[in-house]
Amino acid sequence: MQHRKIKIAAIAIAAAVGFSGIVAAAVVEESGSGMTPAASSIAAIIPATAPATIHTQSAMVGGETETVLVNAQGLPLYYYKLDTPTNSSVNGTLATFWPPLVSSSPTITGASDNLSVSHDANGAQVAYNGHFLYTFADDSAGHVSGQGVEGFSVATPGLAANGTSSSAPPPAPTSAPTSHSGTSWGY
Repeated sequence: MQHRKIKIAAIAIAAAVGFSGIVAAAVVEESGSGMTPAASSIAAIIPATAPATIHTQSAMVGGETETVLVNAQGLPLYYYKLDTPTNSSVNGTLATFWPPLVSSSPTITGASDNLSVSHDANGAQVAYNGHFLYTFADDSAGHVSGQGVEGFSVATPGLAANGTSSSAPPPAPTSAPTSHSGTSWGY
């Protein structure tokens, strides 16, 4: 019974802190000889059944005010240009800097309802117009700092369906980007 209380407390703290549905919290599960870490995938941190609400908000992007998609906490959402409509390329260390938006029941307001959910290593990952959505670890509510960093772009309500872009995808990342706060993101 004590182990169950620990799990519930960890989930409650994670939900209260909230970081695009993902936080760096460890969930533990009971084993025959004690406590062990749960599965290491991001999906094990927050259940995929948590609802995700996406809405629009004005934000400064590249010196201009744009309407962007944000999560329930007001964090800007991004898409990764190397993703395909069926495969997210963001995992492992990259996913710690660009946490995927996961939810089995996402909703959207202020934009057309072109949301979908794909089950992959990240869990029930949310996509808008075929683009998987992510937040950026260096952002705060209403602050866009990840635009153009290593192939990530801010998601807008007018984002073209994945696969219809006329531009070629950027080359694979070769160096670690530096954020606006001066922090080196060594992925």
